[in-house]
Amino acid sequence: MARGMHFDAGADDYDAARPPYPPALWGRLRALGLLEPGRAALDLGAGSGQATGPLLAAGLPVTAIEPGPRLAALLRRACPAATVIEARAEDAALGVGYFDLAVAATSVHWFDLDIVLPKLHAALTPDGRFAVWRNVFGDPDAPPTPFRARIAEIVAARRPPARPGPPAEDLTAMSEALTASGLFRVDDCSTYRWTVEFDADAVRRLFGTFSDWSRDEVRQAAAAVTDLGGSVAEHYSSWLLVLAPQRSSR
Repeated sequence: MARGMHFDAGADDYDAARPPYPPALWGRLRALGLLEPGRAALDLGAGSGQATGPLLAAGLPVTAIEPGPRLAALLRRACPAATVIEARAEDAALGVGYFDLAVAATSVHWFDLDIVLPKLHAALTPDGRFAVWRNVFGDPDAPPTPFRARIAEIVAARRPPARPGPPAEDLTAMSEALTASGLFRVDDCSTYRWTVEFDADAVRRLFGTFSDWSRDEVRQAAAAVTDLGGSVAEHYSSWLLVLAPQRSSR
């Protein structure tokens, strides 16, 4: 099975190549009142700070949980104001009733939800929220492009390793997984579509961070960019789920 620590081995490329989350997604969090300065935030699976940085910039004190030592080191340098805990979400001590906002940005599919969700439910304040989002590399609803056709050929030629959790693009399945315990309910749901231009080196670095891509497949993806003129559009979609903790009426 592909493992989350794959990202730590290529921490520098992960930090440089992963694109930021779309401004509209941050705008939705702001419109929901979740980015008010002073609200205590928890970033689970923080990586090198793609969500931690904007949370800090919004005025939220952030505790960031990241198991990879290389990524955690990058995170500390990039976000010195954050409290960085080098641990898995399953193992970190989260406390009780402290956090107003918890986020999992392109990380929740690596968690053992049977362990993490009860801990998170306890760690949130009564009116706290759990915001889960991820970028989906290759928007399935975008018009087909020659580059996406080449990527489809590469993927079709191999059997990818199993990945935990529902498919990245399956928002319904992820929503069901996060609410099945009865600890959380969906409070808000939204999707976003956007496009980034990449050259061959950017594709090589980006695809090298994907846990289910081999080195040879990454080389083929970069070669496809060169064959197609040296620059391609990579279509993305992003989804956002905001969950509210369910509290006992007793």
